[in-house]
Amino acid sequence: MELSRNLKVESVSRLHPTAAICLRRGQTVGEAVAVMREQRVGCVLVCEAGLVVGLFTERDLLRRVLAVGLSLDTPIERCMTADPVAVEPGAPIDEAVLGMEEGGYRHLPVVDDSGRPLGVLSVKRIVHYLVEHFPSTIYCLPPDPNVFPRQREGA
Repeated sequence: MELSRNLKVESVSRLHPTAAICLRRGQTVGEAVAVMREQRVGCVLVCEAGLVVGLFTERDLLRRVLAVGLSLDTPIERCMTADPVAVEPGAPIDEAVLGMEEGGYRHLPVVDDSGRPLGVLSVKRIVHYLVEHFPSTIYCLPPDPNVFPRQREGA
């Protein structure tokens, strides 16, 4: 199948990850939220000495801050995902998809070979890639390929 082959051959850089927005460990959740709103992004990287040490997302805000009643003055390091799974720009797309699927992640840091942040890959970028390059495969899939309607749909 062409889709499967392309996911193994094409690299993460082909998906044009968004620019990395980095905060420091000591910054607060409120500062992270302000940056995310201003930059219109769903996550920020937490960096120390130029390396990615964590990831803070909208989901973290909901589950680890608001749901448990923490203040927006809470240090981001208490609520971030520490040591997140990351990919290099030359990694195949299927490696990124597998990392997201296995960890239940919606964002992956894109780092160089020394761990320095280059960008962030979101599941949204992967979906756009799939729809753009394989519309007939994506749009023509039934909800459940093993179930067939008993009667015709439509007029």
